[in-house]
Order: sequence, then C-alpha cells, then structure tokens
Amino acid sequence: MPRLLPALLALLCFGPPPPAPRAPLAEAAAEPEPEPEEPWCPYKVRAEGSASGRLCFRRPALGFQCAARACRAHRSPGGALVANVLRNGSVLLQWAPPRPGAGLRGFALNCSWDGTYTRFPCDSVELGAACRDYLLPEAHGSVRYRLCLQPRYAPPRPAPPAHCVEFRVEPAAMRDIVVAMTAVGGSICVMLVFICLLVAYITENLMSPAAPRRA
Repeated sequence: MPRLLPALLALLCFGPPPPAPRAPLAEAAAEPEPEPEEPWCPYKVRAEGSASGRLCFRRPALGFQCAARACRAHRSPGGALVANVLRNGSVLLQWAPPRPGAGLRGFALNCSWDGTYTRFPCDSVELGAACRDYLLPEAHGSVRYRLCLQPRYAPPRPAPPAHCVEFRVEPAAMRDIVVAMTAVGGSICVMLVFICLLVAYITENLMSPAAPRRA
C-alpha cells in the first residue's frame, strides 16, 4: 500500500495521460477542387476593305437550347455548324470542336447575303481556338444569309473545307404581325367561349317553357 501512494498522488495531480494524436483523414482534409471556368472567346471583327480589327472577348453561351417558339435552328450539311435564328433578329452560331484539334489556331467566319442581283459580303470575323459560338447581334430581315466557318491550323497542315449554313431572317414587321394575330386570336377564343356559355344559360333558364300549374 505505501508503494502505491506516490502513484495515486501523481495521478490525482496531473490527471490521465493525453490520448495519442490520430492521423487526419484524407477525405476530411482534402478540399473540394473548384470547377474549371470556361475560357473566354477572343475574336476580331474586320469590316469590308479593312485589314485590321479591334480585339474583343465574350463569354460562351453554355447550355443554350433553341426553343421552338422563340428560335429556329438551321444546320449545315453534316450538322457541324448550327445557326440559331432568334425572334429578336439576332443569330447565335454554334459549332463543335474539330477532330483532331492538334495545331488548331482558331476559326475564320465569312458572311455574305443575297441582294436583288448580286451577293454582298458581310464583316469577316476571326475567332480564337477556344471559341465554340458567336452571336450576330442583328441581321436584316427578308435577306438570305450564307455563313461559312473554317478552322485554321498551323502550317504545314492545310486548312480543311469550310462548313456553311444558309438561312433567312423573318422581317421584324412580320414578327410583330404574327405576335399581334396570336394575341387577337386568343382574345377571340375567350370571347367565343363566354358567348357560348351565355347562350347556354339563356336557353336553359329563360327560354324553356314554364311547367303547367296544377289546379
């Protein structure tokens, strides 16, 4: 008993020994990796007859889908290039990355439209290799456009054939007429339903013969 007394006093004074440190869990210590951001799309717009253009940047239109009521999609032969003609007159071009993509420097977008007797060129656009879409902010109505997209590679690799798509933009006046006719047609349908209900009520309650009274 006297031999255990010092050990008991030390235990009361200093307390139990601290637990051994545990190795941190790899899953708890690992931080979630941030999602990679889509690269910006650099491009240059060169007007007709101009050899230089201003460098601009735009964000890609991720997840865009052409809705049937507000958009009409036109595809090139093979479906590599898609022109989404929106109701507001703008056109969103979308394309898939070419295969293989080694040595890809960018894309060249050429535009032209049909006149009464000849075809007129539009502004050409040079796009970076990271671009997958391009927005034409405003297109002329009742004009047939032809857009061609050609990938550009570093030499000595030759440039592949361009993908071309043709479409016609609906004129703004026609779009307004269609919207107005749709609104008027909906109002007429509501009025016809109301008139039918009113006629049915009058026929059922006011114009039916009264039952004969009993003596």
